[in-house]
Amino acid sequence: MYYLVWHNSSHIKQPLCEEVMNLTTLTHRDALCLNARFTSREEAIRTLAQRLTTLGKIADSDAFLEEVFTRENLGPTALGEGLAVPHGKTPAVKEAAFAVATLSQPLIWEGVDGPEPVELIFLLAIPQDEAGSTHMQLLTALTTRLAADEMRARVQAATTADELLSALDDEGDALTVTTPLTAPSIVCVTACPAGIAHTYMAAEYLEKAGRKLGVNVYVEKQGANGIEGRLTAEQLNAASACIFAAEVAIKERERFAGIPALIVPVAEPIRHAEQLIRQALALEPQSEKRAQQEDIQQPEGLKTELKQALLSGISFAVPLIVAGGTVLAVAVLLAQIFGLQHLFDQVNSWLWMYRKLGGGMLGILMVPVLAAYTAYSLADKPALAPGFAAGLAANMIGSGFLGAIAGGLIAGYLMRWVKNHLRLSRKFNGFLSFYLYPVIGTLGAGSLMLFVVGEPVAWINNSLTAWLNGLSGANALLLGAILGFMCSFDLGGPVNKAAYAFCLGAMANGVYGPYAIFASVKMVSAFTVTASTLISPRLFKEFEIETGKSTWLLGLAGITEGAIPMAIEDPLRVIGSFVLGSMATGAIVGAMNIGLSTPGAGIFSLFLLHDAGYGGLLAAAGWFGAALVGTAISTLVLLLWRRHAVKQGKYMTDGVTP
Repeated sequence: MYYLVWHNSSHIKQPLCEEVMNLTTLTHRDALCLNARFTSREEAIRTLAQRLTTLGKIADSDAFLEEVFTRENLGPTALGEGLAVPHGKTPAVKEAAFAVATLSQPLIWEGVDGPEPVELIFLLAIPQDEAGSTHMQLLTALTTRLAADEMRARVQAATTADELLSALDDEGDALTVTTPLTAPSIVCVTACPAGIAHTYMAAEYLEKAGRKLGVNVYVEKQGANGIEGRLTAEQLNAASACIFAAEVAIKERERFAGIPALIVPVAEPIRHAEQLIRQALALEPQSEKRAQQEDIQQPEGLKTELKQALLSGISFAVPLIVAGGTVLAVAVLLAQIFGLQHLFDQVNSWLWMYRKLGGGMLGILMVPVLAAYTAYSLADKPALAPGFAAGLAANMIGSGFLGAIAGGLIAGYLMRWVKNHLRLSRKFNGFLSFYLYPVIGTLGAGSLMLFVVGEPVAWINNSLTAWLNGLSGANALLLGAILGFMCSFDLGGPVNKAAYAFCLGAMANGVYGPYAIFASVKMVSAFTVTASTLISPRLFKEFEIETGKSTWLLGLAGITEGAIPMAIEDPLRVIGSFVLGSMATGAIVGAMNIGLSTPGAGIFSLFLLHDAGYGGLLAAAGWFGAALVGTAISTLVLLLWRRHAVKQGKYMTDGVTP
């Protein structure tokens, strides 16, 4: 065990890793090539592979070399600072081992940013059945150990096998370097596609350079296990600059708004960490106002956490639903307008392909995606694969939208429990993230959905479907009014999203009335803003009038958020009027029993309605007419309330009081 005091965030020593791997047990003096000289990367790899074959570590040298060169073609294995770690995982390896070559002359090797000189080569040979454990353990141990300049220098300077083995066996001394609280601070994020080697090496180098320069450097690693070492609000607020060393998108980047940022490839800190810190400190402050961050609080309770998880899942599923619905809508419209119904139904025709593409996004992908990202919101990246598995299981047993929610919650809470209780030393991070988490989660969540929870949820789902199909008369009218109220109550907020989720769930079960109600109601608030500002502009402020010029277009696209600026300005009267008109619209569409099975089509839904026996033209007129009736009611109520408020001096406009 060895320890490190991280800057001055606390004066308590914290473990860098739970157990230090003894590297010398995986190599041999005959696997070491000192002061070697190679003409090519291929020659170096073949020479080191031959050493391991002679030692009996590799059964089939040709098969091993084929695997190594295949891996070389997939991505760079030069990690910067003159270090390259080629590796192969194959049944041709009998026993895990590595060979080392120190070079008398640098050799050009492919790195993250292109060819780079290499002076130290470690060739890893891993049996296939140890691909997750020994491979990740060895790779992490090597990259962490060799991040120290002194360690690399000792290995490179070794003139005998004993000296090199001694350098590898050195676990390093305790390092207790502190940085004053008054020193400048920098926050950093490191992330690479695999989330292991470069992510942690870049972090090590940035922290080491910060200690050397007397700068507080705080690094958040967004790796295979999700976010590790999450930056606190205090660290973000105190930061003079930030460094993004990443090859993938930064998670939750809005936290860094207003902080001068330096963006570089993930390998850059390995080569020029001190230079990057100096460049970051020299950045000019941004003109953008910097918001003070607050630490993320734990959810107030289970209810809040469940709501957040569901809304998160829906937010990730919405683009899929909109895209799939639009593609399907286009296919249906083309078939109807141009008389291409025969192509629409003909297997493997181009129009049938589009129909299947859009339909597949809605009918096959929607449930697994919703489940996966509901789970993701609860337990981060380790819950993604189990969430997808739970959603797929929901599709298999016909539990639909409710099954997606249940499966996502099961996978999320299961993986949270696994993350909290299954603890291995840091060197097993790769094995834990890429093997144990997805396998345990998939088997656990999938089994619970298939054999325990799924069937009862499917029964509830089918019962709800039967109830919705049986609605008529006053019951259908009441359902429409309720959905209308929910849609316009918070204009895209949690209540609106709850109604949206209900309608999508019903649609997934073959009940299309609720979504037809929802789609018609979505136009009411936007149309009302435009109509009211056109009819009596003197009752509104200038920004409301400007807003009204474009919200009708948003309404045609089915977007309610365009009405939010006016609602924020005068919430009681504006939201109240929206809700009254929306309830009327919902009641009309509900009573007509019109259906809509294509989400996200906006005004083009006119051509996609299930007409309930009215005929396409009459159904379209009723559906759109209901939105206009609701708009008229909302506009009249809003104008009366606003006029009264202005006269009473309760609301001030930019114009002349009428």
